[in-house]
Amino acid sequence: MLNKYFRIIVGTMVLLSVVLTIYVHPNWMWFTVFIGVNLIQSAFTKWCLLETILKKLGVRE
Repeated sequence: MLNKYFRIIVGTMVLLSVVLTIYVHPNWMWFTVFIGVNLIQSAFTKWCLLETILKKLGVRE
């Protein structure tokens, strides 16, 4: 269940940042870069802030 919520939230954030980049300001692309860097970082460290937050909110693994 945790993996499902994680993928939905991250996918939504990426799509939102692309829409904001197109319609609001090109600097919103940095939000997409931030998400990508965090995904790469979590692959190496096995730690993700979003995962920690979801667990504290009571989402089951």
